Amino acid sequence: MAKLVSISQPAYLPWLGYFARIAESDLHIVLDHVQLEKRSFTVRNRIRTANGWNWLTVPVKTKGKGFDLPINRIEIQNEKNWRNEHYQSIKHAYAKTRFFNEHKQFFESFYHQDWQMLFDLCREQTSYLLKAFEINTPIISSTQLNSNFFKDDLILDLCKKVECSTYISGPFGRDYICEKKFEDAGIKVIYHDYSHPVYKQRWEPFEPYMSAIDLLFNHGPVSKRILTGKVEDGESMNADKD
Repeated sequence: MAKLVSISQPAYLPWLGYFARIAESDLHIVLDHVQLEKRSFTVRNRIRTANGWNWLTVPVKTKGKGFDLPINRIEIQNEKNWRNEHYQSIKHAYAKTRFFNEHKQFFESFYHQDWQMLFDLCREQTSYLLKAFEINTPIISSTQLNSNFFKDDLILDLCKKVECSTYISGPFGRDYICEKKFEDAGIKVIYHDYSHPVYKQRWEPFEPYMSAIDLLFNHGPVSKRILTGKVEDGESMNADKD
């Protein structure tokens, strides 16, 4: 039985709240069998640059059946060399941060791979970041659970299938979750209202809601304690700057 369960769609270069919710969970379900939404964080996120921030977006094949397909069947549009553009953007933004070189080999190799499927790309990258943040929560995909429901009925069914006692929802779950359904099923619903930490970035002023790599490259081994709000008194949150 999984006591605390969270569920979210796969994401590209996820933000800190994504990892913080997983860290609080006993089991995390990646919602990969639902349709891809337009302007979704499954395909894009932001990095901190000298001029503020910049979107990095993975181009996907959406013509024709595109957005009618589940996320785990979405193909990447590789006609444009987006992988090199993304890596060079990341390298330019973070090469002079204190901990970039510790992770350079993975990201360099990652962006040299010929990715065909969006889900595979997100899974590989997120798996690496979970290890880097020392988050050991077990991960399964919704495809494995064979649920055919929609909206909050889908979430409830997935929770039942893993014998969940408490569901950790994102804050927007308040807009569509009928808590009475969960209560009747013996499942408590709590909401993860993430309090974004402020930490030293390479440039000032501080920009929140960047990809989690922004924290990782600037703060390395302290990153997990920063993202979970558990930095101890006197522990450094400074990052090297030019």
